[in-house]
Amino acid sequence: MSHTQKVGAVGEELSVRFLVKKGYDVIDRNYRRPWGELDIVAKKKGKIHFIEVKTLSYKIVSSETSKIKDFFRPEDHVNDEKVKRLGRIIQTYLGAKHVSSETKWQFDVVAIVIDVEVMKAKIKFLEDVTM
Repeated sequence: MSHTQKVGAVGEELSVRFLVKKGYDVIDRNYRRPWGELDIVAKKKGKIHFIEVKTLSYKIVSSETSKIKDFFRPEDHVNDEKVKRLGRIIQTYLGAKHVSSETKWQFDVVAIVIDVEVMKAKIKFLEDVTM
């Protein structure tokens, strides 16, 4: 497993813990099809939440580079093309799971920045991102 994959796996696990603490019921993880993947599918108050997890890690090596951490925005990696692909996989999931067209759903992003030096993570939850 590459470093990027390890960071992603840690980010997903942190996201699940965060969501459960917020009252979400995680109903699916890593739903894959050839045209896309859903990181987390959760439910809260009858609404389905399709959650994309973006995680970045960094290690500060000097006070000069400590300013770099302010530029880390994992959510910036959820661009228009990514959202378009996610829209396709969401529709696939809804059909495959026979979810009623009456069921409300939304797309959310969990953005995580991990400081590997002090082993702390900052989590930002962006709800109802427009598709």
